[in-house]
Formats: sequence, C-alpha cells, structure tokens
Amino acid sequence: MTQYLRSKFDEVMIPNYNPANFVPVKGKGSRVWDQNGREYIDFTSGIAVNALGHCPDEIVAVLKEQGEKLWHSSNWFTSEPTLALGDKLVANTFAERVMFANSGAEANEAALKLARRYAVDHFGYQKYNIISFKQSFHGRTLFTVSVGGQPKYSDGFGPKPAGIIHVPFNDLGAVKAVIDDHTCAIIVEPIQGESGVIPAKKEFLQGLRALCDEYNALLIFDEVQTGVGRTGAFYAYQKFGVTPDILTSAKALANGFPISAMMTTADIAKSFAPGVHGTTFGGNPLACAVGAKVVDIITRPEFLANVNRTSEFFKAQLCQLNERFGLFTDVRGEGLLIGAELVEQYRGKAAEFVKACADQGLMILVAGPNVLRFAPALNISQEEIEAGIGRLARALETF
Repeated sequence: MTQYLRSKFDEVMIPNYNPANFVPVKGKGSRVWDQNGREYIDFTSGIAVNALGHCPDEIVAVLKEQGEKLWHSSNWFTSEPTLALGDKLVANTFAERVMFANSGAEANEAALKLARRYAVDHFGYQKYNIISFKQSFHGRTLFTVSVGGQPKYSDGFGPKPAGIIHVPFNDLGAVKAVIDDHTCAIIVEPIQGESGVIPAKKEFLQGLRALCDEYNALLIFDEVQTGVGRTGAFYAYQKFGVTPDILTSAKALANGFPISAMMTTADIAKSFAPGVHGTTFGGNPLACAVGAKVVDIITRPEFLANVNRTSEFFKAQLCQLNERFGLFTDVRGEGLLIGAELVEQYRGKAAEFVKACADQGLMILVAGPNVLRFAPALNISQEEIEAGIGRLARALETF
C-alpha cells in the first residue's frame, strides 16, 4: 500500500489548511500513532468531536452492524436509526422536533433560516434582523460566517447578507440598545470556543431569554462545540438553566461520523414545511445509528458526573503546571472544554506551543493566537491526563 507523506498535501490539496507535519494513521481511546509508529496523547479529540475517544469498541460495533444493513436512503424516506436518534434527542432535551444535517455550519444555517421564516410567518417580512456577538463563530457558509463576529473569516467574499448586528459578548446593555421589533433572533454560544474559550455569564443568558420573550424573537443556542456532554451536562443550556427556542448540535454527536442536528419546538418547526429546507445526506442511517449509541452512553448520569470530576482534575493539573512555569493568566472553561490564556510575554505564540507539544508527543489546540485549548475525550483517564501534562511540561521547557 502506498504511503502518502505530509508533502503530498502541498501537491494535491487546496491550501485552506496547514496540517501538522506528522500524519496520524491509527487511534484508540486517547492515544494516536503516526506513520512512523510514534505515539501521541490526544488532548484535542478532533476539535471536541471524538467525545468517546478514537475507535471505541461499542461504537465500532454499531457502525459495522449498520454497515451491513442500510447506508443511505435520502429524505424521500426515513429510517429506523434516524427515528431512534431523533427520539433520544427529544427525550433528553427541551426539543420536540429535530432536523438532521451533516455539519455545524449546516445546522446553524438551518437555524437562522428557520428563525427568519418563523418571523415572516407570524410577524411579516420586516422582522428579519439577527443579533450576534463579536468574536463568535457559527460556521463557514457565507450566511453563518457573516453572522459570526470575526471579520477575518467573513471579509473578502463580496457582499454579506444583510440584517446582522454584532455586539460585545456578555454585554446585556449592548443587546438592549439594538434589539427592537425588527429583531427575529439572537444567536449565542454558551461558551465562545474559537475566540478563547470564554463562558457566557448566567445572568447574560437569562437576560437574552427575557429580551427575546419581550420582543417576540427566537433565542438560538449554538452548541456545536459545547453539546453532547462537553461541559459536563448533555447540553450546556441545561447547566446554565436557560432554555433556548432553537439549539444546534454537531461535532461529538456521532463521535466523528459527520452529522449535525437542529432542535426546536413543535410550533416553531411548523415554519419548515415540506420543501422549505432540505439536505441530501442529513439523517444518514449510518450516522444516526452511531449517534444513537453515543447519546445512550453520554446521557448516563454517572458518565456526566465523571466528566465534571475529570474537569476539576485537568484544571488542577494545569494550575500546578502554571505554578512552575508562570505561563497562563487564566485557566477557564466548563467540563472538558478548557482554555489557558498565555501571559503577555507569549501572546501571539499559541500556535508555536502547539508545534512544541507535537514534538513531545502531545496533541493540543489553540483558541485564537493567545489561548491554548484543551478538549480531550470525555472518558480520558487521570493517568492519561497526567502523562499528557508531563509532555506539555517538556514542551514548555523548550520555551
């Protein structure tokens, strides 16, 4: 079998990514091996995707079983795995209706379209403004990247969709200053992941809920990264105690098999009548079969309790490391979505730390240029955390 080296990427791939110098070929649990057989501890879980680790036995078994039955049927038909996953999501959330897609961007695109369509159906075409937050991230379609509050991702693609207002995150006064009867929705991440792992304040989310109720606007929670156990609750809204009208989920929902979901109430869902919105691959039986098993595992109370215990252990390890190196100004986050902000001396160098960690056999992420992001598998062991922190310490010594 031909071995394709990292150099082949530069020859055949569009250069919108800049992957690491090593090529992973095998993963199991929280360990990864590259082409040379070198082992890495994975603190990324595929950007908060492999919530149960790489190739978990229970999930592999489901994939093999469904792979012998039905792969795809399109949405001219439904399937048993599709209905099973939808039923489990409804049973474990506020939602009464679910629509499946393939990525977080698609789920958010659907949520934003649904919010505007619902507003048109109930209040007229003049109600279309969407309030979003600076430094937010909601996907890479032209609509979602425009709703996201980071111009570096949305500039350079021609005219942007109209009716989008950006205000500072965690600033309820700023929202009050712009919301009016023309507002159809507010979209918010319970934790801004890509911009530095910045949690929303509970009072802020409560205030958004009250404003949406006052102005007949829909509250959308983007839980693409925070959902499916990542924060120590099945979805973060349950931890914050604020219920949205629409919720989007992706990443960990099928532990790496591409799937996303948009969830809402039965009343709001009526605005997506047949033909209004769709997708060819959404609700794929393979993805849904895997997703149903993931939901079964992660919704277990003892599983979520362990995520919270592991979170405290992980943060404590980082704080001990910081006592030695004085590298972080802050260690923050919920569950196993953790950000460590670099001190002034190392601002802008987060990506360099990622490379130094890879050299020591550790995979980590960034959340902007100044924050190291840790999003390991939710079932990672304390022994693996200690081993990974040891490798992180060796990487820091190189600085």
